[in-house]
Amino acid sequence: MTELHVLQSTSVPKAVQKEIEKMILSGAFEAGQKLGEVDLAGRLGVSRGPVREAFRGLEEAGLIRVSKNRGVFVREISPVEAAELYEVRAGLDASAGHLLAGRITDAQIKELESIVDKMDAMLLRNDLTEYFVCNLHFHDRIVEMAGNTKLLEIYRRLINETHLMRRSSISRGGGKLVSSQEHRQIVRALASRNPDEAVRAMRSHVINGRDRYMASQANADISSKPVMESTS
Repeated sequence: MTELHVLQSTSVPKAVQKEIEKMILSGAFEAGQKLGEVDLAGRLGVSRGPVREAFRGLEEAGLIRVSKNRGVFVREISPVEAAELYEVRAGLDASAGHLLAGRITDAQIKELESIVDKMDAMLLRNDLTEYFVCNLHFHDRIVEMAGNTKLLEIYRRLINETHLMRRSSISRGGGKLVSSQEHRQIVRALASRNPDEAVRAMRSHVINGRDRYMASQANADISSKPVMESTS
């Protein structure tokens, strides 16, 4: 194979994987939803081969599960896994906040404020798909700005699993407004250039997100139970 052919054969599956990942994380596919090779190949304008390769990468990233003889499904996170993920996420975010608060620039503060403004605009339009794209970008930029490549690598590996479950915690019970306020608190804490304030704001946001998620799951469980008729 020529160098061009090698480049093409390796870049197409990666590009397909990135697009499917974006769809999953934006909520275009729900947790537990079955993904079809033929459907995705048609949507993305590729053959089934790159989609099949993309599935392997997405499974390794923890975003999908492949069930023999049943197909490919968007991964569902159990309550126990969710609690563990939030605990680790809280530590990573706190570390990023501590690092960034001591070195953040005025330009970076303005960038984060701009992202939050855009997120608020998405909420006003009730555009949750674009909101989640911005939400991912906001938190990723904070960790990226912290300047620790190893922290960023670990964070990005974890965050995909976390965002599989975050839609329900934001979209139920007034979580959108609360989450928006917390993002602004994070920016204010970073702008204070006080590492302790930044740690508190970052950790608090993740823990509150965990609590909203757990509450949303409890509400979903209650609403899904059949109503029992009285026998008295």
